[in-house]
Amino acid sequence: MSDPFRQFTHPDAIDLSQCDREPIHLLGGIQPIGFLLVAGPDWVVRRASANAGQHLRLPPETPLLGAGLRGLLAREALHQIGGRLHLLRGAAAVERLFGIVLQPGGIAYDLALHSGEGGEMVLEAEPSDLDDALEAGTTVRGMIARLNQAEGLDGLCREAVRQIRALTGFGRVMLYRFAADGAGEVVAESLASFMPSFMGLRFPASDIPRQARRLYEKNLLRLIADTEAPPVPVLPLLDAHGQPLDLSLSVLRAVSPVHVEYLRNMGVRASMSISVLRRGRLWGLIACHHAEPLRVPFERRTAAELFAQVFALALESRERETEQARDAEAGRVHHRLMAALGALGPGSQSLADILETLAELIPCDGIGLWSRGSTALRGHAPGAEAFTGLAAFLNRAASGTLYATHCLGEAYPPAAGPEVAGLLAIPLSRVPRDYLVFFRRPMIHAVTWAGDPAKPAVPEGGRIGPRASFAAWREMVDGQSRPWDENDLALAERLRLTLLEVVLQLTDMAERERRAAQARQEVLIAELNHRVRNILGLIRGLVTQSQAQATTVEEFAAMVGGRVQALARAHDQITTDHGRPAPLKDLVQAEAAAYAGASADAAGWQERVQLCGPPVLLEPGAYTTLALVIHELMTNAAKYGALCGRHGQVRLRWSLAPDGALDLHWEEEGGPPVRPPRRQGFGTTIIERALPHDLKGEAELRYAPEGLRARFRLPPGHAYPGREAASAPAALAAAHPLPAPPPVTLSGRVLLVEDNLLIAMDAEEQLRRLGAEAVEVAASVQAALRSLEQLRPDIALLDVHLGRENSFPVADALRARGVPFLFATGYGEAAIFPERFRDVGVVSKPYTPADMQAALLRRLNSAP
Repeated sequence: MSDPFRQFTHPDAIDLSQCDREPIHLLGGIQPIGFLLVAGPDWVVRRASANAGQHLRLPPETPLLGAGLRGLLAREALHQIGGRLHLLRGAAAVERLFGIVLQPGGIAYDLALHSGEGGEMVLEAEPSDLDDALEAGTTVRGMIARLNQAEGLDGLCREAVRQIRALTGFGRVMLYRFAADGAGEVVAESLASFMPSFMGLRFPASDIPRQARRLYEKNLLRLIADTEAPPVPVLPLLDAHGQPLDLSLSVLRAVSPVHVEYLRNMGVRASMSISVLRRGRLWGLIACHHAEPLRVPFERRTAAELFAQVFALALESRERETEQARDAEAGRVHHRLMAALGALGPGSQSLADILETLAELIPCDGIGLWSRGSTALRGHAPGAEAFTGLAAFLNRAASGTLYATHCLGEAYPPAAGPEVAGLLAIPLSRVPRDYLVFFRRPMIHAVTWAGDPAKPAVPEGGRIGPRASFAAWREMVDGQSRPWDENDLALAERLRLTLLEVVLQLTDMAERERRAAQARQEVLIAELNHRVRNILGLIRGLVTQSQAQATTVEEFAAMVGGRVQALARAHDQITTDHGRPAPLKDLVQAEAAAYAGASADAAGWQERVQLCGPPVLLEPGAYTTLALVIHELMTNAAKYGALCGRHGQVRLRWSLAPDGALDLHWEEEGGPPVRPPRRQGFGTTIIERALPHDLKGEAELRYAPEGLRARFRLPPGHAYPGREAASAPAALAAAHPLPAPPPVTLSGRVLLVEDNLLIAMDAEEQLRRLGAEAVEVAASVQAALRSLEQLRPDIALLDVHLGRENSFPVADALRARGVPFLFATGYGEAAIFPERFRDVGVVSKPYTPADMQAALLRRLNSAP
């Protein structure tokens, strides 16, 4: 009778050139530490290992094939096997049973069950080690606890191999990590003193062929108890279709003759491998070696497999923490990049201006941009001519996707050189393609192999066998850069999507911004027109009301000037961007002081505008919006309502609700009879819609005959309890003029920088009345600097804004010459002052003699 296992063991069949195609899952035999049965859905034996009858204590002449399992195994064993078969889920599932007595009076076995082709059941059994006394749950919990206490990624790996060695008893346990090309390196090791160390050695990809790596992803644990033990064939070797049994999920699968010889050359008699998977792919192996035969009990192997799965999760968690730290740093650079991209114009060529920022996203030594046939290069990069050829190469090789290599000299020799060995290219457009390219310099480094990788086999008796030497062999590698890892590629893909979106949408964004700016400009023009009309009407009312009260021209001018100044300060409160919450009462008093004075005698305005409510602070956004509403209410009251005559009154009450909302009630009485307006103007729109639109609040107007009634509500988060102010706001001081400052008399020459002719004429007249001998007027920075070259003024008054420029260069020139100066500002312009001018005196527009006199006095008294 011919040997059914001969085709798998004949020395002439060993050929390392065919290792990647060797059917290691179809070897047709098992290791002799147990036996195997294959039964159909009818529980009739279809295949059996040659030693199955011996384990089942059957007479040699008893046929196994065709026999029913119910006649071979005890009822309790069949019951437990059947129950586990129902638990199988998926094609790669394996169920296990421990300490099962297969026949009455027989020994206990540990079982492994999985499904084969055509619904077959594959049953593997090996004798239980009843003396092992392993408490698997307690043991694994303790191993996991010690694993979690390990510090750092290296410490985690060292602790894992140490725990596996303690659990299994192998002389050497290594953690073997695969590289992208299939080669592997020992990154952690625990070994007995008599075993040689492989720590840090690298093994070529041919040592663990591709089909072996795929099998490790399906069957997570593999034990070879004794490399010298002959395999036991599975009979029949071929089924009715001429196919051998698929042993991919077998725990007893026989060993490839090539691998047996490989282990012998290493001096290994027993081995065990446990797969370490990361995201479902083979990351590495926990490889165990022993110089003597060693059968680790099945239950103990199962505990080791469970521990390896927990280790894989811990490993992934530690690596994810490292990646998250890198992502966080990349995110910070990404935000800076997006801020820089926001200032770019259409077209990817603009990226050349921020190449240094882009280079911070991915570790590199140089960066280049190929855009529309032009180049921009920074750092260690090829020359412009080589980069042009490289762009053509990328169009052929990259196909519009990321392209990465750490051996550019092999992929595209013309671009390789002492400056560049690694390349990561990101396409930025379709046709023609633009590229953002990251470069890395070559690095000379040493790789220590376990034997010479260029000699995978040695001549022996006229045939080819696996290499026999695993002594450390040192190779110097040149012309390669540090490889691009998964994190680099993930960041590059993230950057590609960002840049593609930005490059493709910059033109559309610019167009949308242009349309939005035009719309904003139209709204601002409409609002400005409304503001100007209101201001002109108020000034006319001030002049009319003051005319009847003044007895002299000087008194009339002082009265009108003071009220115009109060109106200006009220507007300044509305438009200034407050840096912190401001009092509600100050807002209302400032508006009341200005607008009550526009319609009647300002001296009694506090009796005519009655305020009632607790101290409340408003957030800046709410302050500005509510100021606009109060402004419109005061304006309407002064023009048409209770404040347009001498006897009307306005009452404003407010309170904070328990939930933090602010309620305000506006009531007018004593004015002309009220009728609803025939049309709604811009001011009424602001009153009714500003709070609901901007602050999600409420607004309600009711036109009662006796006077306007309004109710407003600001939702929580906009107002807070405050404290009573220690002093009156600036607008109140404007309504009640302060005592005149001591008279100041100017002498000498004054430089006046003002671009508005009427304002310049008025300021010049006031300066001459204060005693200036000569006033030199300049309408621009250039004119002012030219005037300073010809004469030296004694003091200067500088308008901040001069059309499209400001007067700060003139201030610098005056400071350099030691000439004192003042600034003149409009509404809210003081916020734009540079730090070097924060201490300079300011006089607000519109100019009044009293304000100008006080400002000049302070400046002259403080001048050195």
